Amino acid sequence: MSTIGAPFNKNNLLLDDSDDEFGELLILFACVEYNQLYLTKEPCRNSALSGHEYVMEVLHGHDSRCYDLFRMDKDVFKLFCGVLKEKKLLKNSRYLSVEEQVAMFLFVIGHNERHRVVAERFQHSTSTTSEYFRKVLKAVCRLSKELITPPLFDVVPSEIRFNPKYYPFFKNCVGAIDGTHISAHVPINEQIPYRGRKVDTTQNVMCICSFDMKFTYVVAGWEGSANDARILSECATNPDYEFPAPPNDRNPSGKRELFNYRHSSLRNVIERCFGVLKARFPILKQMPSYDLKIQKYIVIACCGIHNFIRTNAEKDVYFDGDEDIPEVQDATIQSTHETLNDSVEFSISRDQLREMANVRDEIADHIWRANRR
Repeated sequence: MSTIGAPFNKNNLLLDDSDDEFGELLILFACVEYNQLYLTKEPCRNSALSGHEYVMEVLHGHDSRCYDLFRMDKDVFKLFCGVLKEKKLLKNSRYLSVEEQVAMFLFVIGHNERHRVVAERFQHSTSTTSEYFRKVLKAVCRLSKELITPPLFDVVPSEIRFNPKYYPFFKNCVGAIDGTHISAHVPINEQIPYRGRKVDTTQNVMCICSFDMKFTYVVAGWEGSANDARILSECATNPDYEFPAPPNDRNPSGKRELFNYRHSSLRNVIERCFGVLKARFPILKQMPSYDLKIQKYIVIACCGIHNFIRTNAEKDVYFDGDEDIPEVQDATIQSTHETLNDSVEFSISRDQLREMANVRDEIADHIWRANRR
């Protein structure tokens, strides 16, 4: 009979001293194994150059490096970051400076890189990369409200005012409007509305631009199958879209004005804008699998950055040199043909010019009568 507190012996069913040592060894082994598997992790991203150091190296390096990597010149990049700080849209975090946050964002939209690639380049986790991508996207979209604004309707654009080809015939023209299809990544069960004439799923984006190639109005997110006229009608009649309609007194009041109103020789500026936009931001050509709302905001952010660069860059390859941009090249060829036609027009006789003017008036009169029916 054993008593509580009696010393253990070999006849007890409890462990003796040797068994205690063996149990302790098992526990120790289990702790070491757990530590190696779950507590001690080998660093994954251990590059000698951190993300911030990489950005600083680029900003202090050759001019072309910043442009090639972040799609804008160094001065414009620094100014862009400064504006985001000044307006308190972004701020330095514990681990990332504003410059690094913006650089990561531009690296994604400017090269259509996946977050795993960006995480490796800037030495952060994919979760950190995704988090700050969304933060910068939100900040740039807020800034875009100030960057994408309607024109002044009472001011004749200088591109028209000082060009005898257009003035005074187009003095009331304030911009060019058109739609373009942007790549969209859509869940399978929602793809039908986003398929237009082509196989790919797209969103139809309607834009208005000024004649200095700045976007003045952007509506993104419509399904690719949506007709341009339907989008324009909805935007013009629905107050929620805040469509920048010109004053009522700008409606055409005669056959010549109607002819000029329908003339499209200035329209290629919107094609040039689309070409520059897509060339600078390849993400618009092959959209990754973001949420549809995020994809819509990416388009708006790209248009806002486009305007910022156009306003603040003294020179820009995409705006100044169009040889590498197929979409812009087409519009440039059209513009060149018009210029050649102008030179021919000024070399012909006055009688021929008068005859051409009569033909124009006949066409304008025909359009005017058809419009009044």
